[in-house]
Amino acid sequence: MSYFSYKDKQCFYKEYGEGEPLIFLHGNTASSKMFEVLMPLYTEKFRCILIDFLGNGQSDRIRKFSPDMWYDEALQAIALIEHLNCGKVNLVGTSGGAWAAINAALERPDLIYAVIADSFDGWTLNDNFSDNLLSERTRAKNDVQARQFYEWCQGKDWEKIVDLDTEALLQCAREKRPLFHKSLKDLRVPVLLVGSKEDEMCRSDLEDEYKQMSTVIPDAKVYIFNQGGHPAILTNAEEFSRLFKDF
Repeated sequence: MSYFSYKDKQCFYKEYGEGEPLIFLHGNTASSKMFEVLMPLYTEKFRCILIDFLGNGQSDRIRKFSPDMWYDEALQAIALIEHLNCGKVNLVGTSGGAWAAINAALERPDLIYAVIADSFDGWTLNDNFSDNLLSERTRAKNDVQARQFYEWCQGKDWEKIVDLDTEALLQCAREKRPLFHKSLKDLRVPVLLVGSKEDEMCRSDLEDEYKQMSTVIPDAKVYIFNQGGHPAILTNAEEFSRLFKDF
């Protein structure tokens, strides 16, 4: 198993394949395990690197998540790139990992070729974000499959991780924290915004949100799948991989 240091903690990462570096950034309450089933779609062309953000998966646990979680995770991704010493990389971030990927590109465009931001709410949290989050987390805790997914990703302490994550996100929404630490106008790498019309975990006006973002980002494209749930990278796996390779 491979680790790198970030703020005196150990972050887990795992590699598959050879070629141009491609780093996958997982979403909230998930871990790098969610991407493992996808590796055959990417390893023929890419050196795929999966990371567990601090507090998740096989990385060190932390006392609490920052309400600026997606910025902190961006810094973790940057630390991984520097640790690998592999030159520029592509970033694929899904759900919360999409915010982390864009923040990383804003901070260090010199390290990143392109960003694929998948299945996230855009540049704002929707007005019902907190209520929807609490409802979704309550439902998930009482759903056998969701509980199994959490434990598969996180281990036996999954419920504590989910609660800490919920607490941080509610604080982010309550304090109206900026989701990006720099203006999207400053993005200097190509960005592909991807989502699905059937994704019930994202805002209902997702396509409009993405299109508004694309008018601000200097080099952005939008692709919305007609079918598939959350996230698109899993529910439209083969089409997504082809879309990424074309991009």
